[in-house]
Amino acid sequence: MSVFKLPSQGGLSAAELAARAQGPAAPLRRRMAAFIYEGVLLFGLVAAVGAAYSISVGQLHAMRGREGMMAAQFAALALYFIWFWTHGGQTLAMKTWQVRLLSADGRPVSPWQALMRFLLSWLWFMPAWAAGWLAGWHQGRLIFGGMLVWALLYMALTRLLPQQQFLHDLICRTRVIDHRDDLPA
Repeated sequence: MSVFKLPSQGGLSAAELAARAQGPAAPLRRRMAAFIYEGVLLFGLVAAVGAAYSISVGQLHAMRGREGMMAAQFAALALYFIWFWTHGGQTLAMKTWQVRLLSADGRPVSPWQALMRFLLSWLWFMPAWAAGWLAGWHQGRLIFGGMLVWALLYMALTRLLPQQQFLHDLICRTRVIDHRDDLPA
């Protein structure tokens, strides 16, 4: 493919989507690239929601009203993911990296599946946060190190699971597929 030719988006038929949902997951490096890029994009969403919340409630100090701020940001993240997953199966980062979320049968995900996947995707972070809290860790490097080790273990778990999907995808009966028209041989 030429550097100047944009890759095709969305040229797969319903039968091709169903077939890919039964096959292996999108390559792990593509899924992780989308994951990292999603974090960059979400930084802007979280900042915008934080600014809107602070202005709307007159928050002058970060420690006052922080529970409301966290709830607003959690709701904004949920709406972002649920909307994109139920309307085409791709967030902005997933479109860039040409991966797509489908139901296990190859159809679009339902709102219930999207909500469950959003909640269960916190398995990437919550066990490490809980372990750090239980261990009484207060240093950022310990918390970051614990989260990094857990994320690497969670990512490595895909090698053992059917179709190499993430655990939260198996539980929710969703699949992340490679959405490129022509898969490399």
